[in-house]
Amino acid sequence: MKRILLLSAVVALAVLGCKKDQSWDNTAARDNSTAENYFSDMFAVVNNVSQNTSGIRTYFYSCIDTVIIDTTVSPRTAIIDFGTDDCIGIDGKVRKGKLNVTYTGRYRDAGTVITITPENYYVDGSLVQGTKTITNMGLNGSNQPYYHIVVNGTVTTAGTTVTHLSDRTRTWVAGYDTADDWFDDQYEISGTGSGINRLGNHYTVAITTPLHVEMICPWIESGEMSVTPDDGTARVINFGSGACNPGYTITVNGNMVEVNGGD
Repeated sequence: MKRILLLSAVVALAVLGCKKDQSWDNTAARDNSTAENYFSDMFAVVNNVSQNTSGIRTYFYSCIDTVIIDTTVSPRTAIIDFGTDDCIGIDGKVRKGKLNVTYTGRYRDAGTVITITPENYYVDGSLVQGTKTITNMGLNGSNQPYYHIVVNGTVTTAGTTVTHLSDRTRTWVAGYDTADDWFDDQYEISGTGSGINRLGNHYTVAITTPLHVEMICPWIESGEMSVTPDDGTARVINFGSGACNPGYTITVNGNMVEVNGGD
């Protein structure tokens, strides 16, 4: 739901890996970053049409043709329709197709389950298929709201398909008590993932130190993750210790490279 820029970090990792050793296969890192981006964006769209009082609201989001809500069924449903023609949104992404949403309650309510299923849904020319399920697990032992997020899907681009599986926990560590001010919201994200890249090779993803994100900052501020092809070496990305900047480090086989964002 937040524009998490670990995606660009993984892409940069792939590029830098190629520069250091042409024998490294970085397809897994690139394909994982693409899938992470599109499935994160999918919930960002839903979040932009949500509200506290009824779960979903009609909200101006560039390129959405209609939002159809049915609160007479259980679970309740919403259809977010971008139409059948490519449209460039206010965020620069090109979308078309539908997002079908079922939800049992408000995002902030314990026990709420939100399921998003794309239908003929394209982002920047890629077909996104599968499901994303967000479950509000209530409060953890530290009295913090947390969510279980599962993705099972594929992304097809130019005739090649990537399989993406993700199992994450997102903990709301600050800002929960100020519902009208999302700028103070802070989250920690942990979990694992896996996939099959465009070449048919399997890979795994692990967040080894929880990623810390703040809505006020467009970058991950701290945490660590790795992307590991079955027949390759782990690419470890470290986002620092809390500063709001685009810098991070990449370590492969004990060799560390500093990246200052955009490198």
